[in-house]
Amino acid sequence: MTKAGTTYRFIQYFIALIWLLNGLFCKILNLTPRHQEIVERILGDSYGRPLTILIGMSELVMVVWILSRWRSKLCAILQILVIGSMNIIEFSLASDLLLWGHFNIVFAFAFMTLIYYNEFKLKPKNL
Repeated sequence: MTKAGTTYRFIQYFIALIWLLNGLFCKILNLTPRHQEIVERILGDSYGRPLTILIGMSELVMVVWILSRWRSKLCAILQILVIGSMNIIEFSLASDLLLWGHFNIVFAFAFMTLIYYNEFKLKPKNL
């Protein structure tokens, strides 16, 4: 495998790991309660926990999709849209609950850029 292919795979696993950590540990296992607090602030207290678990499960589906490499360009586009939308909503409605407050959007943009770069610039043609 070429150096670009190795780098691409490494970044792909890193991206999947981020989704795994956020979905399983932060949301499903509730090891970071502020994630549920954000969901409750935006969607209401009544269904905060079940919706947080559902979001976490969706993030685990994203992990499987990333690792499967099935329609990887579509997967990357969807990731970018989800991260962008989620962070704009959180920035507007719950910035006080975010780990880095208003700067959270900077980290989200960096992550979106990494996903774009990895899939559309770095990915070798034969993968």
